[in-house]
Amino acid sequence: MSDQLDQRRALLVLNGLPHVGPVLLRRLMDAFEGNAAAVLSASESRLTGVQGIGKVAAQTLSDWQRHFDLEKEEAALQAKGTRFITQACSDFPEMLRETYDPPIGLYWQGEYTVDRPCVAIVGTRKSTLYGAKIARGFGVELAKLGFCIVSGMARGTDTAAHEGALDVGGKTVAVCGCGLDIIYPPENFDLYQRIVAQGAVASEFPFGRRADRQTFPMRNRVVAGMCEAVIVVESDKAGGSMITARFAGEQGRQVMAIPGRIDQASSAGCHQLIRDGATMITSVDDVLEELRYRRVEPQELGLDLEDEAKSQPAANLSAEESRLIEAFKGGEIVSPDELSLQTGLPMPVVSASLMSLELKRMVAKRTDGRFEAK
Repeated sequence: MSDQLDQRRALLVLNGLPHVGPVLLRRLMDAFEGNAAAVLSASESRLTGVQGIGKVAAQTLSDWQRHFDLEKEEAALQAKGTRFITQACSDFPEMLRETYDPPIGLYWQGEYTVDRPCVAIVGTRKSTLYGAKIARGFGVELAKLGFCIVSGMARGTDTAAHEGALDVGGKTVAVCGCGLDIIYPPENFDLYQRIVAQGAVASEFPFGRRADRQTFPMRNRVVAGMCEAVIVVESDKAGGSMITARFAGEQGRQVMAIPGRIDQASSAGCHQLIRDGATMITSVDDVLEELRYRRVEPQELGLDLEDEAKSQPAANLSAEESRLIEAFKGGEIVSPDELSLQTGLPMPVVSASLMSLELKRMVAKRTDGRFEAK
């Protein structure tokens, strides 16, 4: 059957086979001059002659029908309205194609194809309200300026960045670390649907592949490869966003980081990136300057974007509430006792004012009992 496969179908098979990772795939494609069907029809002895291809991988390749149900995969693609695009396809992201280690194909859900510069906004899953606000704000402003926002649809920072772009009618692409028939995290089902309707969701993994320690770094290299720049909003020193930043640096992309509080672990990764040479940014204008773009209005780009800020009434605060809000200005995360000491307000007044500010959605209570401003 392998001799009847065209290049795209053969690549679909290779992409879905176990025991054959991206590095081995690249070596195989080099050894067989890019002919995927020839790889699948080769003898075991020919395959083991390729550096890194052991007996298990060779057996998997030569007897691929036992390991991958091509007809079932193609039926699932058709049923879900998903495309499998290869590097030979015109709608394969151009910047990703130019990287050293691009995926041989992408499962692509959504009508949108990348038609503008991309910027990745990434960060911790355990984002603070400050971090989520910054990620959303950058998503909003960059989308308004005509950029496509790319992220990994994870909890926290990624979710906020996608939502920011979507809320103003901009474009966004979510790169997943699992098959597109598995929505992870599951609470982002609605976000997944919004992105598919307005942008696209992509993955290099076949249907049924669940996220694990191997798939997330692979996802991160795709995120970095698609973009001109990677903005890290919040990250611990060992966070997954640091892997994305490393890939971006290796691929010659701009690495940017948002500075944060020195006493919060969620800022430690960003500060390390800045020490290591990443560009510190505090506004979208910093991003434009680094990428050498001039600021233009959406109308100049022919974009019809919604104004997220319109019709939002200003909050009517009491004197006590205003004093409490001032205590959060530096991004502090504080307990009611600390607020009482800082403001000189008695605890009953602090408690009542915090409840009022929560109802006005200006502060939020964390699981540890402390508060932070939205």
